[in-house]
Amino acid sequence: MSRKTKSNLQVAGIYAFIGIVFVAILYPLMWTIGLSLNPGTSLYGSSMIPENFSFVHYQWLFFNPASDYLLWYKNTLIVAVITSISAVVVVSLIAYAFSRYQFIGRKNGIYTFLLLQMFPVLMAMVALYILLNMVNLLDSLTGLILIYIGGAIPMNVFLVKGYFDTIPKELDESAKIDGAGHLRIFFTIMLPLAKPILAVVALFNFMTPFMDFILPSIILRSPENYTLALGLFNFINEQFGNNFTRFAAGAVLIAIPIATVFLFLQRYLISGLTSGATKG
Repeated sequence: MSRKTKSNLQVAGIYAFIGIVFVAILYPLMWTIGLSLNPGTSLYGSSMIPENFSFVHYQWLFFNPASDYLLWYKNTLIVAVITSISAVVVVSLIAYAFSRYQFIGRKNGIYTFLLLQMFPVLMAMVALYILLNMVNLLDSLTGLILIYIGGAIPMNVFLVKGYFDTIPKELDESAKIDGAGHLRIFFTIMLPLAKPILAVVALFNFMTPFMDFILPSIILRSPENYTLALGLFNFINEQFGNNFTRFAAGAVLIAIPIATVFLFLQRYLISGLTSGATKG
């Protein structure tokens, strides 16, 4: 086999693999969009390309008095925005301390963050439930936000610290010679240079409340406090008689804020995803 033929086969194999992945991603997405446009409520009587397009399910979500969808959307946006901003602030401060300062327990602290990533969140659900119940934050968005922020620390601190380590310490020393303090160095030098990795942290923590179902289902009990993932589950539960088409319409609308944030942060994401773990 000639080198040119071998190269062409490799390229063909790469494109075939990309095509398979593309179909695996696009197929369920098209089914969800098509399902939301079917006028009926049954999953089995629907088709991916409906003959009669209908926006009746979207109208129900927004205008029907029995729908709490807008309330759930607002709750999720509140949790997502506060979690994303708070996680960026807390994670960047902790990562800066681990990257630039020498203190007792620094090495063990880094190893602890790595160790915490090995355990699934489900292991802490009972403890989190008891803790929130003790401080009267059960069935509240505040308690959910605090858990999300705390859960964002281990993995993200390790990533941001790795990025901070790639920033030359000579910049800090030059700023200190000019009279800059620690906070000024952090806000005027470190944060502007770390925008790519902070954008990754912001996006991931913004997405979590939209995608997570298990934690809200344990913490939240009142329908007025539901997030979208928990609220939409009722559409395919006994309460709404397995209304999969309405569930699909609500799921499609979840992509709007996530896509908006992604497009806003896109210029930072590519370099941020590849730089956080280059040095630790």
